[in-house]
Amino acid sequence: MQVYLPIAEMSINLLVLLALGGGVGFISGLFGIGGGFLMTPILIFLGVPPAVAVGTQANQLVGASLSGVLGHWQRGGVDARMGGVMLGGGVVGSALGVWIFGLLQRLGQIDAAISILYVIVLGSVGGLMLIESVKAYRAARNPTLPLRRLHQHLWMHGLPWKMKFPKSRLYISVFVPITIGFLSGIIVAIMGVGGGFFMIPAMVYIVGMPPSVVAGTSLFQIIFVTAITATLQAVTNQTVDVFLALLLLIGGIVGTQVGLRFGLKLRGEQSRMLMSLLILAVAVKLFFDLILTPADMFALEVLR
Repeated sequence: MQVYLPIAEMSINLLVLLALGGGVGFISGLFGIGGGFLMTPILIFLGVPPAVAVGTQANQLVGASLSGVLGHWQRGGVDARMGGVMLGGGVVGSALGVWIFGLLQRLGQIDAAISILYVIVLGSVGGLMLIESVKAYRAARNPTLPLRRLHQHLWMHGLPWKMKFPKSRLYISVFVPITIGFLSGIIVAIMGVGGGFFMIPAMVYIVGMPPSVVAGTSLFQIIFVTAITATLQAVTNQTVDVFLALLLLIGGIVGTQVGLRFGLKLRGEQSRMLMSLLILAVAVKLFFDLILTPADMFALEVLR
């Protein structure tokens, strides 16, 4: 059953969109991420213009993340104070990211910029996560190996303006989570992702948050940043296809709840290893799309 997407200006199978929303929603609930790092590339693979895929995905992430947060909140897995501090930086970062997105769009370089940024960010984060998770997995299977802390005491932990975060059992400078939120906001706006694939490693390895509250807190912050980003993208760049977002959201809400139940059964190092492999797979696919010769050597674009 084909449906027409007015902003993307193309037709696509309804069942494919619902299945896509459900699959990415499952991953969102499983790992505590927004799932945008996977949704946006798949939409591009299906033929949706990259600018529309990025703008629309931010809309879909709001509902999927809200569904996941409710589950984590019920079991006490959300540090609302930490999420609120990160949100402060995320709001500023998303506004800056939307401005950069519009500038690249006017220069006609947005499609290439999105693909290159995906390869660099996903490849770096996925590679580092895979190395760490393999070490953690080996340590868990071999108790004779010396234990290593997930995060080290860095210079940033000596910064002023410290605040207590009882839920995470931390006493750190607010500059650290604000900076992470700021960078995440820029990533959300330009790449059309929730930023969880960036925030979760940072929250574990830099901030030092316990794994039990990382996923829920990440989704908590993602809700508000993606809502703001989607609004700014719609008003500023007119790249949000509401009908497409609605179809993805219907499948995403159901898939998130299923993924959440499976995620509770995974150990921390297992979850991080699976997540890193998924991130690297997307990065490799986008990398080969960039370097391989396309089937059509020329393409026409209608400037609005």
